[in-house]
Amino acid sequence: LHGLLPEDALRNETHLYRWSGISMEGDCMVSIKTRLSGIELDNPVIPASGTFAFGEEFQQFYDLNILGSISFKGTTVEERPGNALPRIAECPAGMLNSVGLQNPGVKKVVEEELPRLGKIFHKPLIANISGFSIEDFSLLSEAMDQVENVGILEVNISCPNVSHGGMAFGTDPKSVEAVCRAVKEKTKKPVYMKLSPNVTDITEMARAAESAGADGIALINTVLGMRIDIRKRKAVLANKVGGYSGPGIFPIAVRAVYQVHQAVKLPLIGMGGIRSACDVVEMMMAGASAVEIGAENLVHPHVCEEIIEELPLLCEELGIEDIQDIIGII
Repeated sequence: LHGLLPEDALRNETHLYRWSGISMEGDCMVSIKTRLSGIELDNPVIPASGTFAFGEEFQQFYDLNILGSISFKGTTVEERPGNALPRIAECPAGMLNSVGLQNPGVKKVVEEELPRLGKIFHKPLIANISGFSIEDFSLLSEAMDQVENVGILEVNISCPNVSHGGMAFGTDPKSVEAVCRAVKEKTKKPVYMKLSPNVTDITEMARAAESAGADGIALINTVLGMRIDIRKRKAVLANKVGGYSGPGIFPIAVRAVYQVHQAVKLPLIGMGGIRSACDVVEMMMAGASAVEIGAENLVHPHVCEEIIEELPLLCEELGIEDIQDIIGII
């Protein structure tokens, strides 16, 4: 702060306190720290997997270390080029994507991407892993267990189970249990099962994960959707259907988080259409201990930074001294 005018120094000092989870506004101190399975986060804001890659593209916008954590690009056993183009479609209140888990494969992620990310982000990461068989999940969890800067495994069970006709793991409670048990056998790190909303009863899947030993739940993944080009008389996406994300699914996500919080005794990471500090507070009141910001990163790369700055001010306005006090208050 050397060389700054007194008011500039105070303003910068206030930002530093906010980023470390404490806000200094007059005589009021607001804590926006939170915890996930024993891991303390400076704040509940986490960029969601698939919208932040491995962080390097975003370091030009702000210091990544202001974030609570990062859920990095979904990783599979083998390298995947992704689905055919076009694989992105705009919607009135969000977007459809059918990217198809494009990633360089776990070996390159562990040996190259994560060490590079570790040089610019110095907090525990969330490893999003995606498999097409139980064996895939076992291999991925074993590999991520060895990575020092991975704090939590986020298990994406929205992939098709190629061994059982292509039904997504996350639509069958027995499959949810099987995947969770397989991952837990291979890692000592906390395991969070990422649930799909494309089911009749999401609480059934959450209970299955809890019974299999999950340490937490992440929800929701994208909602299945489709767009049609009426002039070309064909689907907009090459894959025809894709995952709908963005502000349009926020009420669905809040409802799902609330229901799951009532159904299980596990910490939750809430996601789905979040784009403001108000959304974060609402999601936490529904039951989330932390949140992930997804689609909004793609249209507003400063969104996480702005939410982290605004969150303590909103908490002060609402009379919230410690943000953990509002988790699941509804």
